[in-house]
Amino acid sequence: MTAPMFHDPWWLLLLPALPVIALVRRRRSVPALVVPGAHEWHSARRASTASWPIWCAYAGVALLIVALARPQVLVPLEDVERRGYDVMLAIDLSTSMYAEDFQRGSEAVDRLQAVKPIISAFINERPNDRIGIVVFAGRAYTFAPLTFDHAWLRRQTARLSIGLIEDGTAIGDAIGVALRRLREGRKDAEKRHGSFIVLLTDGSNNKGSLDPRQAARLAAEEGVAIYTIGAGAEGPVPMPVFDYAGNRIGTELRESEIDSLMLRDIAETTGGLFFRATDQDAVRTAFARIDQSEKVDFNAPPPMASRELFHAFALGGVVLLGLASYGAHFRGSGMAQAWA
Repeated sequence: MTAPMFHDPWWLLLLPALPVIALVRRRRSVPALVVPGAHEWHSARRASTASWPIWCAYAGVALLIVALARPQVLVPLEDVERRGYDVMLAIDLSTSMYAEDFQRGSEAVDRLQAVKPIISAFINERPNDRIGIVVFAGRAYTFAPLTFDHAWLRRQTARLSIGLIEDGTAIGDAIGVALRRLREGRKDAEKRHGSFIVLLTDGSNNKGSLDPRQAARLAAEEGVAIYTIGAGAEGPVPMPVFDYAGNRIGTELRESEIDSLMLRDIAETTGGLFFRATDQDAVRTAFARIDQSEKVDFNAPPPMASRELFHAFALGGVVLLGLASYGAHFRGSGMAQAWA
């Protein structure tokens, strides 16, 4: 249960008005002429019995104002157990991903634009998985941590863009960062049989401090399979040409090389699979093979529900106003005068 909060807190701005009203009313009730010692005992008794309905009224109004602000607390519902995977997607954002050797219908698209909708579809179709994203070029960074918030993750996927990182291909570092994120998730899933890395690249390792094969051995020791995808064709591929302002000014052919041997070694070392992806179907196949692996239990953060508390404040306010009304009536009766 969380600390109380208010759904409509602006009603609370009325509370400071109550002591102001009480102060103004008290000043108006002070007589213009005070005779020392006159009716001293009688007045003291009358004040003590006459003021309580007023204070009940103030307190009742205050409680009703709090009720109008709708105080609430968040309470957890039952724990939701999910069965799924921990999956880190390592996506290459080097400039070679600009190569336009993929087709979307009759239109040629670059490699990144071809794989982004597949990644989004994979995320959308796997609601019980915790998925995160590592991006890499000359360096590797966590783009999105492991999360069940797949709507947010799809928005992050749409933001993937070439040029966010200095150029190069640091495959070993990408695996290292992904492994670190999976380790951090162990508090939520003690078994690691359901942990995978899907590595998508179109090049060979030429940057970074961690050798890819060494990174693969570390993953194997932790029971993390790596599915490697070599995206794109080899040989001359069409590449867009940009001017210094970032405007496209043409297309040229550039050589594309994919270190398939290294990617295959990484997959075999960790118990994963290697795919050559010259089209979008190969990427879909890689994710389909993940579906055949063992699943693992997760305790997801329980959903929260709001519990309204205004009923108690409203009831208390009505009771106090009722007492104030009764007290005011009692003061005006002969019994009150005799008691006073």
